[in-house]
Amino acid sequence: MSAITRDAASVITIEQAGQHDAQQVTLRGWLYNVRESGKLLFPIFRDGTGIIQGVCSQKEHPQAFEALRGLTQESSVIVTGIIRSEKRAPGGYEIGVTKVEIVQKVPESDPYPIQLKEHGVDFLLDRRHLWIRSPRQAAILRIRAEAIRAAREYMDGQGYTLTDAPVFTPAACEGTTTLFEVNYIDDQKAYLTQSGQLYVEATAMALGKVYTFGPTFRAEKSKTRRHLTEFWMLEPEAAYADLSDMMALGEGLVSHMVQSALKNRQRELETLKRDTAKLANVRPPFPRISYEEAIRILNEHGNSAKMGDDFGGDEETLLSSEYDRPVMVHRYPAAIKAFYMQPDPQRPDLALGFDMLAPEGYGEIIGGGQRVHDYDLLVKRLRENKLPEEAFQWYLDLRRYGSVPHAGFGLGLERTVAWICGTEHIREVIPFPRTIYRVYP
Repeated sequence: MSAITRDAASVITIEQAGQHDAQQVTLRGWLYNVRESGKLLFPIFRDGTGIIQGVCSQKEHPQAFEALRGLTQESSVIVTGIIRSEKRAPGGYEIGVTKVEIVQKVPESDPYPIQLKEHGVDFLLDRRHLWIRSPRQAAILRIRAEAIRAAREYMDGQGYTLTDAPVFTPAACEGTTTLFEVNYIDDQKAYLTQSGQLYVEATAMALGKVYTFGPTFRAEKSKTRRHLTEFWMLEPEAAYADLSDMMALGEGLVSHMVQSALKNRQRELETLKRDTAKLANVRPPFPRISYEEAIRILNEHGNSAKMGDDFGGDEETLLSSEYDRPVMVHRYPAAIKAFYMQPDPQRPDLALGFDMLAPEGYGEIIGGGQRVHDYDLLVKRLRENKLPEEAFQWYLDLRRYGSVPHAGFGLGLERTVAWICGTEHIREVIPFPRTIYRVYP
């Protein structure tokens, strides 16, 4: 293995190539592919920011030519050459290679396992640590990073303070059947969090407007393209806020995430062949329909959904297909919502909650609403749901001491990013997916 060259003045990333036209630069990365045509080689390099085509002449640069000839896929290299504009090349620029330093050559006897051909999904998932190097997967992860950056930018700009919720919790905040139980210290039982919501309700009472952004866990035995057992959620909570406040916040947040990806990750969206015209429409206001209106729309389209039913993937897809941007469905029956959801004072059988459904069949990306702020009602709800009151004493304290109306929601990062990217399955939009049957690598 070669020592790494350190010439800071000339070292650039592939993403910066367009800023160095006609200049000599050094790139540090990996060989993605190489094609030979007579006395010319056309290597393709990647460095984490993008890919660039190279050209190397045997006559002009014999040492570099010999270093590249027969070099194996994913060998790590440091390449020096002249950047030049080339409309036919990926990214619009190529590098005329003059010098090649091999940092580590992948042995021919043990070649890189993911070749430039079709592979089965299980094969790729078993090698996820390598699969993420491919241009498509790298583009998705860069879009994910942009979505996270934009989400935090928007929330901070709205006056929300980032706060953190614990991963270990003493009890459920959603259904008790979807908990991951863990052995805690001295034979105590704890659970991996299903949501940071209950805890950010507490910090909202301290700071006014807050949000948490972190991993959450659901032990659902779901095998759909929309489900993971470990995923990330952004969860705002605000004191003195109501359902309409959260619907407005949600549409502003999602719109900002989508428009930021369109503005800052155009190249990655092109790599994914995403139809960006569909994303360009994602601006407020979003359509809003009541649960009862949603039932009527479903029935008109031949779906047999009836009052009291929760919506599954088929219903969500059908409803969202009516619109060119996400649709918000509000005021579901209280009986099918979580114990902490505030009832509508005009219709106590309905909850002051909403779901945001992404178009193109990507389903629910936000769920939330107004929380129960009355102590006695919350105790009643805990008992109706057979939840252990002793584990929720701290949560009841929020209603004992200065309770106020408050509201919030949870945005599923992976579902949102899957929709922005147009990926078929949610497992591609998290670096290392955890699903019902997969915890490796």
